[in-house]
Amino acid sequence: MSMPDDYLTYPKRAYGMDQDRYDWRVSADRPRLAWPTGAAVAAMIVVPIEHHPLNPAGKPFKHPGAMVTPYPDLRHYTTRDYGNRVGVYRLLDALKARDLKATFPVNANQLERLKPLIEAILLDGHEIAAYGLSTDHIHWGGLDPADEAGWVDQVRTAFDAADLKPRAWLSPARQQSFATLDLIAKAGFDLCLDWEQDSVPLAMRTVHGPVVALPVSNELDDRTLLIDRRQTEDDWSGQVLEAAACLKAEAPRYGGQVLGFTLTPYVAGQPFRIHAVREILAGLAKDDAWVATASQIADVAARG
Repeated sequence: MSMPDDYLTYPKRAYGMDQDRYDWRVSADRPRLAWPTGAAVAAMIVVPIEHHPLNPAGKPFKHPGAMVTPYPDLRHYTTRDYGNRVGVYRLLDALKARDLKATFPVNANQLERLKPLIEAILLDGHEIAAYGLSTDHIHWGGLDPADEAGWVDQVRTAFDAADLKPRAWLSPARQQSFATLDLIAKAGFDLCLDWEQDSVPLAMRTVHGPVVALPVSNELDDRTLLIDRRQTEDDWSGQVLEAAACLKAEAPRYGGQVLGFTLTPYVAGQPFRIHAVREILAGLAKDDAWVATASQIADVAARG
């Protein structure tokens, strides 16, 4: 079978990189950042608050963590629900014990349903971020532009109605279209947790002004490593702390960097895994990492 003539045709292809959101550069050429208290590493902990419906449309694909078996997949549904009812409070307790603040992206359609949880998150001083409309509203290149713009507007409206003004945006499944950055910038979001092209905050161009990308490591994602790759909890905690140690060792050469990673409530909040979370938080304190929210990290980086 021959290859179609248009297979290698890609309208965004250009010299250097296939996009124009940010310029090409090597790590040695970027500005050297200094974090508060002289820390070499800024640790950004992201706790996604998401709801997975029993009957996801799955277009253009199912969100990671979506239902697996034929409808009604109550086994996986109730495990996810456990995360928002029980597991997340273990994570909150672990963070409070160390007086650490995290960033909690929340699906807009869950703001009213999970109101007591939102109140608990805010009471502990954590940052709320927008996590799209729902796990079943995935942004992608084939999405009608008017539909995508409507989704983003609905997200901002929902957060306004809840008297919340998040700066940071996380797309469902961390998936974007070519227009997503422009749309979230227009809606007032100036931080994004989808991209991880660097280990420091990086301003990206949009038609409505810059949006700063803060890296959240997909390679350290707890659901990916513990569920999909079936690693042990000790392996996972060791990898997070090894990443912190590496970034700390690189500080004399590259300056301060960011270690962003997720604690998914239905994964890391399980009773047989919470010890690994505590080990990670203790290890970050031992390495003198500055554990901060997305907005705090972005603001310090902007000051240079």
